[in-house]
Amino acid sequence: MADTVQFDLVSPERKLASMVATEVQIPGADGDLTAMAGHEPTILSLRPGFLTVKGAAGEEQFVVTGGFAELSADTISVLAEIALPRAEVTPEVLAELVSTATQAHEAAEVDAHHETQKLLADLVHIAEHLGFDAHL
Repeated sequence: MADTVQFDLVSPERKLASMVATEVQIPGADGDLTAMAGHEPTILSLRPGFLTVKGAAGEEQFVVTGGFAELSADTISVLAEIALPRAEVTPEVLAELVSTATQAHEAAEVDAHHETQKLLADLVHIAEHLGFDAHL
Protein backbone atom coordinates (compact mmCIF):
# COMPACT_ATOMS: atom_id res chain seq x y z
CA MET A 1 0.00 0.00 0.00
CA ALA A 2 1.34 3.44 -0.93
CA ASP A 3 1.80 5.97 1.85
CA THR A 4 0.49 8.96 -0.12
CA VAL A 5 -2.81 10.06 -1.65
CA GLN A 6 -3.81 12.56 -4.32
CA PHE A 7 -5.47 15.52 -2.60
CA ASP A 8 -7.66 18.07 -4.37
CA LEU A 9 -9.48 21.05 -2.84
CA VAL A 10 -11.91 23.16 -4.85
CA SER A 11 -14.49 25.80 -4.08
CA PRO A 12 -17.04 27.29 -6.48
CA GLU A 13 -14.62 30.16 -7.14
CA ARG A 14 -11.36 28.29 -7.73
CA LYS A 15 -9.16 25.25 -7.39
CA LEU A 16 -7.08 25.79 -4.25
CA ALA A 17 -4.90 22.70 -4.10
CA SER A 18 -3.90 19.63 -6.05
CA MET A 19 -1.00 17.76 -4.48
CA VAL A 20 0.30 14.49 -3.16
CA ALA A 21 -0.32 14.25 0.58
CA THR A 22 0.62 11.93 3.41
CA GLU A 23 -2.37 12.97 5.53
CA VAL A 24 -5.28 15.38 5.51
CA GLN A 25 -6.99 16.60 8.67
CA ILE A 26 -10.63 17.34 7.86
CA PRO A 27 -13.17 19.25 9.99
CA GLY A 28 -16.11 16.88 9.64
CA ALA A 29 -19.65 17.78 10.65
CA ASP A 30 -19.70 14.69 12.88
CA GLY A 31 -16.16 15.20 14.19
CA ASP A 32 -12.67 15.81 12.90
CA LEU A 33 -11.00 13.12 10.82
CA THR A 34 -7.45 12.44 9.70
CA ALA A 35 -7.41 10.69 6.33
CA MET A 36 -4.40 8.84 4.92
CA ALA A 37 -3.62 6.34 2.20
CA GLY A 38 -5.72 3.22 2.40
CA HIS A 39 -8.76 4.95 3.89
CA GLU A 40 -12.07 3.20 3.43
CA PRO A 41 -14.33 4.90 0.89
CA THR A 42 -16.24 7.60 2.75
CA ILE A 43 -18.23 10.73 2.00
CA LEU A 44 -18.59 13.26 4.78
CA SER A 45 -19.99 16.72 5.32
CA LEU A 46 -17.65 19.50 6.42
CA ARG A 47 -18.18 22.00 9.18
CA PRO A 48 -16.43 25.37 9.34
CA GLY A 49 -12.87 24.88 10.49
CA PHE A 50 -9.28 24.24 9.51
CA LEU A 51 -8.37 21.69 6.85
CA THR A 52 -4.69 20.75 7.12
CA VAL A 53 -2.73 18.95 4.40
CA LYS A 54 0.66 17.37 5.08
CA GLY A 55 2.97 16.33 2.29
CA ALA A 56 6.54 16.36 1.01
CA ALA A 57 6.50 20.17 0.75
CA GLY A 58 5.40 20.58 4.37
CA GLU A 59 2.03 21.56 5.76
CA GLU A 60 -0.65 23.74 4.21
CA GLN A 61 -3.72 24.94 6.04
CA PHE A 62 -7.04 26.17 4.68
CA VAL A 63 -10.18 27.55 6.27
CA VAL A 64 -13.37 25.93 5.00
CA THR A 65 -16.95 26.78 5.87
CA GLY A 66 -18.75 23.66 4.73
CA GLY A 67 -19.08 21.30 1.81
CA PHE A 68 -18.18 17.66 1.31
CA ALA A 69 -15.14 15.39 1.29
CA GLU A 70 -14.87 12.14 -0.64
CA LEU A 71 -12.21 9.74 0.59
CA SER A 72 -10.88 6.59 -1.00
CA ALA A 73 -7.75 4.48 -0.65
CA ASP A 74 -5.74 6.72 -2.97
CA THR A 75 -7.61 10.05 -3.31
CA ILE A 76 -9.10 12.73 -1.10
CA SER A 77 -11.32 15.23 -2.86
CA VAL A 78 -12.86 18.19 -1.03
CA LEU A 79 -15.55 20.43 -2.48
CA ALA A 80 -15.90 23.34 -0.06
CA GLU A 81 -18.65 25.96 0.03
CA ILE A 82 -15.97 28.51 0.86
CA ALA A 83 -12.27 27.71 1.14
CA LEU A 84 -9.36 30.06 1.65
CA PRO A 85 -5.67 29.52 2.27
CA ARG A 86 -5.00 30.46 5.89
CA ALA A 87 -2.85 33.41 4.78
CA GLU A 88 -5.86 34.96 3.02
CA VAL A 89 -8.07 34.86 6.12
CA THR A 90 -8.10 38.38 7.55
CA PRO A 91 -10.28 39.96 10.23
CA GLU A 92 -12.24 41.63 7.43
CA VAL A 93 -12.88 38.33 5.65
CA LEU A 94 -14.03 36.70 8.88
CA ALA A 95 -16.21 39.70 9.72
CA GLU A 96 -17.96 39.30 6.36
CA LEU A 97 -18.48 35.57 6.96
CA VAL A 98 -19.87 36.25 10.45
CA SER A 99 -22.16 38.97 9.09
CA THR A 100 -23.54 36.62 6.43
CA ALA A 101 -24.00 33.84 9.02
CA THR A 102 -25.71 36.25 11.42
CA GLN A 103 -28.17 37.31 8.72
CA ALA A 104 -28.88 33.65 7.93
CA HIS A 105 -29.42 32.95 11.64
CA GLU A 106 -31.83 35.86 12.02
CA ALA A 107 -33.79 34.78 8.93
CA ALA A 108 -33.81 31.06 9.80
CA GLU A 109 -36.90 29.18 10.84
CA VAL A 110 -36.97 28.19 14.51
CA ASP A 111 -36.07 24.57 13.72
CA ALA A 112 -32.88 25.71 11.92
CA HIS A 113 -31.63 28.02 14.69
CA HIS A 114 -29.38 25.34 16.19
CA GLU A 115 -27.62 24.80 12.85
CA THR A 116 -27.07 28.51 12.18
CA GLN A 117 -25.98 29.11 15.77
CA LYS A 118 -23.40 26.30 15.39
CA LEU A 119 -22.11 27.95 12.20
CA LEU A 120 -21.63 31.23 14.08
CA ALA A 121 -19.85 29.46 16.95
CA ASP A 122 -17.50 27.69 14.51
CA LEU A 123 -16.64 31.01 12.82
CA VAL A 124 -15.91 32.62 16.19
CA HIS A 125 -13.68 29.66 17.05
CA ILE A 126 -11.76 30.17 13.79
CA ALA A 127 -11.31 33.87 14.64
CA GLU A 128 -10.05 33.07 18.14
CA HIS A 129 -7.67 30.41 16.82
CA LEU A 130 -6.17 32.96 14.42
CA GLY A 131 -5.84 35.53 17.20
CA PHE A 132 -8.56 37.84 15.87
CA ASP A 133 -11.23 39.56 17.94
CA ALA A 134 -13.95 36.95 18.37
CA HIS A 135 -16.65 39.66 18.37
CA LEU A 136 -16.04 40.63 14.77
